[in-house]
Order: sequence, then structure tokens, then C-alpha cells
Amino acid sequence: MRILITGATGTVGRNVVEQLIAADPTAELRALTRNPEAAVPAGVELAVGDLAAPETLADAFKGVDAVHFINFAGEQYGAIPDPAAVVALAEEAGVRRATVLGGMADGPLETLLAASAIETTFLHPVEFMSNALMWWAAPIKAESRIREPFGDRLSAMVHPADIGAVAARVLLDGGQDGAELVITGPEVLTMQDKVRALGEAIGREVEYVELTVEEAKEKWRGEGFHEGLIAFLLEALGNTPPEGKTVADTVERVTGRPARTFAQWAAEHADAFK
Repeated sequence: MRILITGATGTVGRNVVEQLIAADPTAELRALTRNPEAAVPAGVELAVGDLAAPETLADAFKGVDAVHFINFAGEQYGAIPDPAAVVALAEEAGVRRATVLGGMADGPLETLLAASAIETTFLHPVEFMSNALMWWAAPIKAESRIREPFGDRLSAMVHPADIGAVAARVLLDGGQDGAELVITGPEVLTMQDKVRALGEAIGREVEYVELTVEEAKEKWRGEGFHEGLIAFLLEALGNTPPEGKTVADTVERVTGRPARTFAQWAAEHADAFK
């Protein structure tokens, strides 16, 4: 079986590749990237192409049985400009099965895939545990302190390896056509739960300082965030939807093993916070 992984060097894409290797070492993997110098695991074929430029994708799709799609293009997470051409290439190549990361059934790529002959599964992961690296590694290193708003916020955050594991099983096994799989961790966490887990992982206490909304805006502006991103963060963090704070059994049901905890993730990445 030959599988193409788009976004293969991203947070989730890397894990899809790793989990496919673990689940079926005989699978032939092809990693799509815009960077011809990108590093991929031994035995994985590198395909240079861009979802924003369908004319670069013909060779990437050649001989492929299944595809893991991302539904955006470029570093700024923009929409794929010509999703119809991308789906047409996949169909012409004989692709039989696909997963879509973050796919919403009414998105243009998703709608086209759903209407195609390709068996498509939509993956809806909630907050990534790995976001803690981006947001908190620097302040914890510098002052053992996290400064964020919405201290009472709840999250069923998910380990990226579990997203990769679900995608891998669906790509290998099929049988999930049209399914929308919400992917969460095994527990609902408070901010204090996260702070405690990170402190235990690095062996020292981490303090949480709750900011008001205005203080958070000022902090983020000082860090160079544009107003659109600030508005998104306030909505996502201040009004987390029910699926973002409710444990789903998807990981265990699809992969046959429990989802990884945030404490596990923190222990794996402790050096980044020391």
C-alpha cells in the first residue's frame, strides 16, 4: 500500500508518518513537502510539491492508494486555491481512501472529497498538547511562570501522536467513510492541571498568573500578534466549544489503546522547558 502524507513536516504530519511506520512497516510512504531539503525518516520517499499549485502534484499522487490531506496551503494556513484540481488529480491517480485534518464537512476540499469516489474520513482534533511549547516554553525557562487569561478554562487537549495514530489506522484499515472523528486526550484539564504536570516534569514549581482580557491583549500585542489572531485566541480560549472540553473515546476505539496524557507529553518534552 502506498500512502501520501501532505503537510508531512508539520506537527501532525510528522506524527502521521511515524505512526504509519509503527503500524505497518511494509507500507510505502511518500511525504509531500514544499522543501526539497526536508528531513524525513529513512525509507520514506520525499515528494516536492505544493497544494496551492496543483501542477506540482501529479508525480506525488502517482500510484498512491491513500492520502492524508491538510485543508490549507502555505505557512499562513490559507485556503487551498483550487481544491477541485487537487481532488481531480487524486481521483485520476486512483486514490481510494483519504483522511482530512481539521476537515469540516462543508469546507470546499471536504465537500469535493465527500462527493468523489474516494472514501474520506474527517479528523477533528481539539487543542494540541504541543501548543504548550509555543506558548509556555520560553516563560517557564525564564521565570518558571505562565501568564494567560481564562484560568477556569477546561480542555481535553490531545497528544499529536494520537492524532497521527488515528489517521494511520484509518488510512490503513478504512471503513470510516464519511465519519467525522473528534480526537481528544483521555482527561479534561484545568490550567492548574497543566501547570502542575509541567512542574512535575521539570522538577520545579511553575506559577500560573491569570491575566484579564485587556492584560492578555496587551501581552499578545507586545509579542507581535495581529488583531485577527488576538480575536481568534480570545474566542477559542474564552469560549471553548463543548467538543474541546469533552473526552471522546476515538483514540482508544480506533487504535485499540488509551490516549496519551498531558503528563506523558510533558515528560517527553521536559528538556524544552528547563
